Amino acid sequence: MKVGAAMAFNQHTDAAFIRDAVQLVEEKGIDSIWLPEHVLFFPDYASTYPYSDSGRIPGDPEGILDPFTAMTFIASHTTRVRLGTGICLVPQRQAVYTAKMVADVDFLSGGRVDFGVGIGWLKEEFDNLGMDFSTRAKVCDDYIDAMKALWSPGVTEFQGEYVQLHPCHFNPKPIQTPHPPIFFGGESRPAMRRVAQRGDGWYAYDLSPEGLAEKLPLLDAELSNAGRSRDDVTLYVGPNRHPINDETVAAYAELGVAQIIAPLGARSLEKLEMRTDALLASCGRA
Repeated sequence: MKVGAAMAFNQHTDAAFIRDAVQLVEEKGIDSIWLPEHVLFFPDYASTYPYSDSGRIPGDPEGILDPFTAMTFIASHTTRVRLGTGICLVPQRQAVYTAKMVADVDFLSGGRVDFGVGIGWLKEEFDNLGMDFSTRAKVCDDYIDAMKALWSPGVTEFQGEYVQLHPCHFNPKPIQTPHPPIFFGGESRPAMRRVAQRGDGWYAYDLSPEGLAEKLPLLDAELSNAGRSRDDVTLYVGPNRHPINDETVAAYAELGVAQIIAPLGARSLEKLEMRTDALLASCGRA
């Protein structure tokens, strides 16, 4: 079982610590580092965070580094560990610039990017960015299609509902072909449909093995509708509030999960080393 680390760096984390932290987890054998995205947080908001009992983001964060900026920095200080967005809020961002950031980080990292994407849940963030929250699912689909066109060889031309590109040059292309793997987040049926129609994988979140087992028939149905099967996609899971131990790891593996992604952070390298060792041991990687 591969093991990924979800790591969030903020205004209280200096660059030297980030460098040392990512080098430590890479040396220990962590397979990937996943970075979240929110450009704005709010002291008060009506939107409901879907992965906590309170409906609020745990810890009430006030800021985090942009994932692509952080990935570029991490890429320059590591050699092996893969770099993931967990998740990129695609409909909040200009599609061509996002495609450029993905391609450039993949190019600079030697082909190590996993593009985790989603449609977002924090309406207040969309509102403050001047984005339409109600159309975010359709916008996401169109943006992903435009990005795939930009990442393809040769001159790009694309005509979608929200993106129109006259014949243009877009370089460098990503090193990974046809493009960095796209992992859709979300656990609803529409999210399963996005995985089936446009994804290379599903980044399931806050699901126990039993919860994941309940969702897989939905995924299989949407894959079948798209003329695909489970063999065509890769399953990653972030257990979040659910335990990671020998029993649950075995259960996830039985369900076809290829990687477990767990929160990993600390205020000191000593504590981070202890937590990294414990995570790897829980996943049978001691």
